[in-house]
Amino acid sequence: MTIIMERSEHASELFLSGYNCAQSVVLSFADDLKFSKELAQKMAAGFGGGMGKQQETCGAVTGAIMLLGLLKGEQVNNNDELKSQVYGSVKELIREFVSEFKSTNCKDLIGCDLNTAEGEAQFKEQKVMETVCAEYVKKAVQIVESI
Repeated sequence: MTIIMERSEHASELFLSGYNCAQSVVLSFADDLKFSKELAQKMAAGFGGGMGKQQETCGAVTGAIMLLGLLKGEQVNNNDELKSQVYGSVKELIREFVSEFKSTNCKDLIGCDLNTAEGEAQFKEQKVMETVCAEYVKKAVQIVESI
């Protein structure tokens, strides 16, 4: 008997295995959207840690935004109606994420500064990656699936 893993669980496992948050979200859709895992990894590589570890917008959210563009952004160029639909989907994603977690800002979400030794230590000691960030990855995937 084959057990099929939920996409959000798969994304969380990818994240916990070493992919960054954005990569994990994008990679979880790679097969269905018919693009290579290598492309997904490269495309999302700079978005982890709140965009290049600057702790701005959460990488799970930016990964989800990339996916919404891939899913809904066909031929958006010079088409205001399609552009509006994509932007509406992004707004819905952000609204749902903020409704659950109160922010999309990485630093606010994890409660520590990853660019300091103290923040890195706190991140590791409190197992933020495993207990907090993995949930953001899961939720971002679930929101994309619902949109």
